[in-house]
Amino acid sequence: MRELAEREIDHGRLAPRAGRGRTVTVNLAESPLGWLRSRGLVDARQFEAGERLRTDYETAALGPRVTMRWDAAPRAPRQGAPGRLDPTLAQISAKRRFDAAIDAAGPGLADILWRVICAGDGIVAAEKALGWPSRAGKLVLCLALDRVASHYGLAK
Repeated sequence: MRELAEREIDHGRLAPRAGRGRTVTVNLAESPLGWLRSRGLVDARQFEAGERLRTDYETAALGPRVTMRWDAAPRAPRQGAPGRLDPTLAQISAKRRFDAAIDAAGPGLADILWRVICAGDGIVAAEKALGWPSRAGKLVLCLALDRVASHYGLAK
């Protein structure tokens, strides 16, 4: 999905267009991990590990709720129907997978994983929030993604 918007370049930062200076078109729907992958800054294995982690995070519904849940109550399975995982059990299973992957990354690397992969922060914003020096985030993120990829058993 593409959601394009014009942003003004303000001393290396992107700001909503104010009508002066140089501009760039950005895809607001692109994840930070997808952005890194499209520029060759993470490899396919690291990207797959990050996507699996994000999928587990979203399936487990670990993000904050901003409204009431309106989905229907689960129905009892039909007699003789093939067994599907109950939505609640799927959430529990995804939460366990997410926790195991974060534990595999380690305590120092889990912060950058959560900020970039799950919260959708950019590398620069994550570095600033964590109090790290510039350009440290990409290196640490790649190390964390390598550990998560090994945890998920992705081939090199």
